[in-house]
Amino acid sequence: MSDYTIANLKEIDDSAGEYAPNLEAHFACKHLDSEHLGVSYFRYGPGFRSPMGHSHREQEEVYVVLSGSGRIKLNDEIVALRQWDAVRVAPNTVRALEGGSDGLELIAIGADRPEGGDGVPAKDWWTD
Repeated sequence: MSDYTIANLKEIDDSAGEYAPNLEAHFACKHLDSEHLGVSYFRYGPGFRSPMGHSHREQEEVYVVLSGSGRIKLNDEIVALRQWDAVRVAPNTVRALEGGSDGLELIAIGADRPEGGDGVPAKDWWTD
């Protein structure tokens, strides 16, 4: 393995694709050959809310807002987000994001996780 790897997050395939036209999700872990970190780029369209929440069994995450605004629901609390906010989320905390009136762009960074992942979906979790 090389001492470094460079990948352009916007050039990695959009995993959300046609399933969520107001969401982009670019997962870079395998493209960076990282053994310990996951890095992903997300873009939420204006007013678009994640279709489900999720938590993890082991993985801690940090979300960094690059541009725009929005909200994040953390268990039962909803918090407003603005540019350059960084949010650390413990593994067992259920979370979901929503783009504000101008959309939301962010980077998600995760630590080591078990082989195959450890995400736990929470369907129909954030309802108004």
